[in-house]
Amino acid sequence: QLQLVQSGGGLVQPGGSLRLSCAASGFRLDHYAIGWFRQAPGKRRRGFSCVSSSDDSAYYADSVKGRFTISRDNAKNTVYLQMNSLKPEDTAVYYCAADPTSWCTTVDAPIEPDFGSWGQGTQVTVSS
Repeated sequence: QLQLVQSGGGLVQPGGSLRLSCAASGFRLDHYAIGWFRQAPGKRRRGFSCVSSSDDSAYYADSVKGRFTISRDNAKNTVYLQMNSLKPEDTAVYYCAADPTSWCTTVDAPIEPDFGSWGQGTQVTVSS
């Protein structure tokens, strides 16, 4: 059974940092492209970051570029999203997603139909 389990969300003050984890079971995450999506209150879920399985080329939306970083720990079968300099507008439910047939470019945001396996989502709230 393919499963993604997320952890690491919470409440943080503006300017703070959080690291989200996305752990896979039932498959090797290093063979999959990973997308990160978020859904802010009252808005649609949108992709903002993506990393390929083949060459680790990554996409970051302008809204998070320079502040968020994706990394992989293949030994732990886990992908991380390091989020620094958090802003109130980063408040959202965050989702990781994986797919073996998808790929990421450095210019295109990930889209939901390209990803078949999803984490359960984790709340990130940035507030003073």
